[in-house]
Amino acid sequence: QVQLVESGGGLVQAGGSLRLSCAASGRTFGGYAMGWFRQAPGKERDFIAAISWSGGSTYYADSVKGRFTISRDNDKNTVILQMNSLSPGDTAVYYCAADPLYYSGYRTDPKSKFRYWGQGTQVTVSS
Repeated sequence: QVQLVESGGGLVQAGGSLRLSCAASGRTFGGYAMGWFRQAPGKERDFIAAISWSGGSTYYADSVKGRFTISRDNDKNTVILQMNSLSPGDTAVYYCAADPLYYSGYRTDPKSKFRYWGQGTQVTVSS
């Protein structure tokens, strides 16, 4: 079992940046692939990014490539989502997720590829 707690959400103006953190506890953090998703009101939960156990491999949704960066610190049991050039379309609840497996791709049914989920943190981007 892995427990995940997100933090770092808030209100930011368009063009600004936010840094989300996800603290993990429970089983060995380094043995899990980590991911970020987001869900806007009335919409599906969408995949944003994933990172492998070592941090050596990452995968991004096309919508955030070049703007968002996922990273991890296994010594601190933390995964980070650095978000730059934010726009109102990025407004959503952001969720951290974990799974023992890292996949080569996350285009198909990405939610099913993560077993553990955090409670989410709200990000609001004003215009």
